[in-house]
Amino acid sequence: MSENRSTDAAVPVGIDELLERVRAGYDRIDPREAAAAAEAGALLVDIRYAALRDRDGLIPGALVIERNELEWRLDPQGSHRAPEAVGHDLQVVVICNEGYASSLAVASLLQLGLHRATDLIGGFQAWRAAGLPVAAT
Repeated sequence: MSENRSTDAAVPVGIDELLERVRAGYDRIDPREAAAAAEAGALLVDIRYAALRDRDGLIPGALVIERNELEWRLDPQGSHRAPEAVGHDLQVVVICNEGYASSLAVASLLQLGLHRATDLIGGFQAWRAAGLPVAAT
């Protein structure tokens, strides 16, 4: 006997449409706004993989959490949370290399209740191009 399955199959969307839908749910910020947010207490979270951090450097003060651990480390209720994950009201700015993967990561954080999560338009590359501080690894 086969299981009953929903006949409402999800309509496939391309990544560009998915990004558009995800980004419509929150306000993204530019590099200068991200720097100001960090000054005001926001948590900058760098989700780039190690090779990119080694190649390009780090944003001073940013918390490095690889993408595959992000939800576990930032869930304030989680058993594996980072000490910085102090509550659902924490402003989190997710930073990837160019501002694409970070948008998808923010969608996941918003689902966890981190309602002030956002990402950096243009990612680390935009931060560096804006002349903001970068430290060597």
